[in-house]
Amino acid sequence: MAGGGDEAAETTLEYTPTWVVALVCTVIVAISLAVERILHYTGKYLKKKNQKPLYEALLKIKEELMLLGFISLLLTVFQIRINRICIPSHLTDQWLPCKKPSSSPPKSTSHSQKSIGAAIGRHLLAGDTGAADYCKQQGKVPLLSPTALHHLHIFIFVLAIVHVSFCVLTIVFGGAKIRQWKNWEDSILKKEYNPEEVLKNRVTHVQEHDFIRGRFLGIGKNSTLLGWLHSFFKQFYGSVTKSDYTTLRLGFIMTHCRGNPKFNFHKYMIRALEADFKKVVGISWYLWLFVAVFLLLNVHGWHAYFWLAFIPFILLLAVGTKLEHVIIQLANEVAEKHVAIQGDLIVKPSDDHFWFHRPRLVLLLIHIILFQNSFEIAFFFWIWVQYSFDSCIMGQVGYIIPRLVIGVFVQFVCSYSTLPLYAIVTQMGSSYKKAIFEEHIQVGIVDWAQKAKRNKGLRKAANGSSQVASNSSAIVELVKGGEKESAMEEGNAGEIVPANVSDGHK
Repeated sequence: MAGGGDEAAETTLEYTPTWVVALVCTVIVAISLAVERILHYTGKYLKKKNQKPLYEALLKIKEELMLLGFISLLLTVFQIRINRICIPSHLTDQWLPCKKPSSSPPKSTSHSQKSIGAAIGRHLLAGDTGAADYCKQQGKVPLLSPTALHHLHIFIFVLAIVHVSFCVLTIVFGGAKIRQWKNWEDSILKKEYNPEEVLKNRVTHVQEHDFIRGRFLGIGKNSTLLGWLHSFFKQFYGSVTKSDYTTLRLGFIMTHCRGNPKFNFHKYMIRALEADFKKVVGISWYLWLFVAVFLLLNVHGWHAYFWLAFIPFILLLAVGTKLEHVIIQLANEVAEKHVAIQGDLIVKPSDDHFWFHRPRLVLLLIHIILFQNSFEIAFFFWIWVQYSFDSCIMGQVGYIIPRLVIGVFVQFVCSYSTLPLYAIVTQMGSSYKKAIFEEHIQVGIVDWAQKAKRNKGLRKAANGSSQVASNSSAIVELVKGGEKESAMEEGNAGEIVPANVSDGHK
């Protein structure tokens, strides 16, 4: 921590001018209310435009902001207690982001920073200036200084904001690429494309079809290797062509909605993508676990962040290659079995083409890619603003530039190639998503299911009560029968005469 001069300069609210307190409070509240109103009116606009998936994504962003607010509250409330957690001084000499100078003073002064942000941080979090002295009396040092705690506080906010911003940019640019396919959809619908008629009226030579010529590379081991190489490079240029779109669209319609040949596949794809977006924009528990691991590995000399930058890069290339290869597999299935077919070329969607037979796994990987890339960029800007570009935490320029280039590359390719590929290729699974129905139909189906569930419960309860009544009657009869048998065994025949008489009168 800072020396005694800084402690003397600390001023509590008791001796702070009231106009300063009121002004700062007003500014903070005004900014908070402005952000809240912006989010509120954005939500109203999305609801007015019937953009429920995007509205739910906005709610997810609000949840993340609330979580950040709670984290901020915890850091503020427990700051003094954290500062009073003392540890042996030798533990603070290991796993450091920066190497200590050999002539460095004791630990109590090693946390002082030259940056303005460090000085402001001590005031903003109202740190316990006696924490170092408290631990020094025990021959130990604080677990975390108020300055370091404040910097960690800022980093968490920067990470969340950058992640949400990058997710929004990805869905905006990726959505723009996907909306270009609307012209293909419109041209198909204008031709009054009818798959049933096509099946009956003409013959398609498989090898001459544009989809097969662009995707089928032959049979054998060499063709398998060429298929993977072709898939790898294909993701960078013309990842989805018009023949790909037309063929995959027809395969989906003939598999999942054969009775509706004029189904608008493009609208369905957009709705499904918007529904998936709300899952990507959040920060799940396992992503926070990644943050803890990344911060742990930021040790001087390891250059961990340089190597970590390759994780989203490699994952992105793997996902893009796999999605392209799924299209090749669909083409191979048709080309290997048929020379000519009646009607148009139809592929067969199946989960078998995806990793572990789970198309949804691709969305999880994209989520991890975007978060890790956001972490890299957020960490860079946080270090730059908080400690300056020349800070030892920033690392050498030879390691910084490649990280930034990889980050920009990942963001660009994910937006313009991987996300559009995901949007169309993951529809080639064995099942379809609920987005296949319009919003009002989804609501109607959910209401119907809930009513059916309630009615089933009522019927079960009614059947149960009637069964209980019948069981009760049976029990009474058994009891009466038991009583009669007991009376006969004891020779008390007089007790059963009235019953026999009444039976005789009847």
